[in-house]
Amino acid sequence: MRRILFAFACLIPLSLTGCKKAGTQDELTTAEASQALEEAKVEGEASNLTASSIEISTSFTIGQAVEAAAAEIRDFVTAQLPCAKIDLSGSTLSVEYGALSGNCTYKGLTYSGKHTISVAKNDMGGVEVDHVWTDLSNGRVRVSGTATVTWSAAEKSRRVIHTLDWTRISDGMTATGSGDRTQTVLEGGLVEGIQIDGSRSWESAKGKWDLGINGVQIRWVDPVPQAGTYTLATPAGKALTMTFSRVDDVTIKVTVGSGSKSFDFDVKSIAADG
Repeated sequence: MRRILFAFACLIPLSLTGCKKAGTQDELTTAEASQALEEAKVEGEASNLTASSIEISTSFTIGQAVEAAAAEIRDFVTAQLPCAKIDLSGSTLSVEYGALSGNCTYKGLTYSGKHTISVAKNDMGGVEVDHVWTDLSNGRVRVSGTATVTWSAAEKSRRVIHTLDWTRISDGMTATGSGDRTQTVLEGGLVEGIQIDGSRSWESAKGKWDLGINGVQIRWVDPVPQAGTYTLATPAGKALTMTFSRVDDVTIKVTVGSGSKSFDFDVKSIAADG
């Protein structure tokens, strides 16, 4: 089991190293910085869960019939996740993770829930795959929703447009969100992770959040990005930036700022038995 531990480097007092005091009342407060990071973390984990499951559907030959592509995806999922019960009808797969015995972990995430994958287009000019998730979970968040994924061979990128509802299992925190972003693979390939540019937005109990994404690098095993910048518009009408940088194998520094004021957080992801 992966335990996500959060070490907040700059909470109270504000005089701690790396924190700046407020210049005006319109700037970021300590509570707002913590809340913004928490909202982005949960939204990011929900998006990361679906992004990782999308990777499961990328193993097929471009240019063949959509039915043949779906059959290749079935074979790949069966080999990687023998826990999955899979029904194939034409170019659509219905997958139920955890319905069978066997491994249910892929790229560091252990799956449960249902996932429908439909290959809508597969030719040299472009590829489209549609996804539907029902209670997809990694044990920490639970996600339902849809996504349309299109590939551009010329640009070596893909576009993902999604609408999702998610719940944090530990406390029942919920939100509904959507997004439109372009993804490319990291230097280590898909096995390592992806870089994302685009936008996402969601509505939680705290209000509506809008997120701009610039060069954000996500590894499947991390709770937050390892590089890049988020620009977040909060329900209070404040514009925040979140900049990510890797400190070591298990620690990522997150700098949350607004105006002349900023807060540093160390986010730790530690694998442990339990």
